[in-house]
Amino acid sequence: MADLDVLVVGQVARDLVLLVDDVPEAGRSAPVRRRRELLGGKGANQAVAAAQLGARAGLLGVVGDDEVGEHLLAQARADGIDVAPVVRRRGVRSGLIVDLLDARGRWRYLEDLPPATLLTPADVAGAGAALRAARAVLVQLQQPADAALAAARTARETGRTVVLDGAPPDPATADALLAAADVLRADARETALLVGEAPGDATAGLAAGRKLVRRGPTLVAVEVPGEGNAFVWPDGQLFLPLSDTPTVDSTGAGDAFVAALTVALLRGEPTEGAARYAVAAAGATVGHPGGRPALSPGALADQLDRIPAG
Repeated sequence: MADLDVLVVGQVARDLVLLVDDVPEAGRSAPVRRRRELLGGKGANQAVAAAQLGARAGLLGVVGDDEVGEHLLAQARADGIDVAPVVRRRGVRSGLIVDLLDARGRWRYLEDLPPATLLTPADVAGAGAALRAARAVLVQLQQPADAALAAARTARETGRTVVLDGAPPDPATADALLAAADVLRADARETALLVGEAPGDATAGLAAGRKLVRRGPTLVAVEVPGEGNAFVWPDGQLFLPLSDTPTVDSTGAGDAFVAALTVALLRGEPTEGAARYAVAAAGATVGHPGGRPALSPGALADQLDRIPAG
């Protein structure tokens, strides 16, 4: 296996995005204005984003041995992603996520994610060579805590950069995961799970980041809903407000954010520059339906121009 810049450990699924003017009441119907069928799931979205940003990206996740799984792998290959680590689970249907999106940008997810589409510690052990080959390992914490911890520790033991996205579902493993991490990205709900309260403003976001840096990571990015993102590292902090980009669908913005942050850090960007790059990638994702990123140089440049000074 060729060396990778980023190996994403996370969910792989088929995304079905349906745009309607309004979600119908029970017993009523509504026409679909637009339909998109995509390679999706948080792990795949992050790998696609990293590849679009020029990184050599790989993916460790699970699909079934069905036709949908084959289609998802073919799409990932077409996106330039190394799918050799992906597990094909026999007798399992691949995951499906339906994103029902109304005209006001409000989404509702319908998820068919069989338990067998989640990673196990054995799956992680089988991908040990890929984890050790990547310069950075991005672990998406919607996976079971024991598998996520195994991936983080394997990467950490070989000196790789470990990036965590989210909060572990099992609080008992939170300290061990944070101790293994170099970078942590958490949205408001996930921050509440980790520190006990969701940040309501920039000051609270920075305070939450400082608490989390003391638990292990050297860089923490915390979402403050409706306002922006707080970045904290041992000798600095920065709050970046949201840009003025109209939001069509917030799905996938966090995935683009964490992928861009990881890629920028691997390129040796200063922390402030990496933070702006991450916010720009998120802004470039909210203007279209579905979580699949579209991180062209032009889209990123436009977003960088829109980000207010921190």
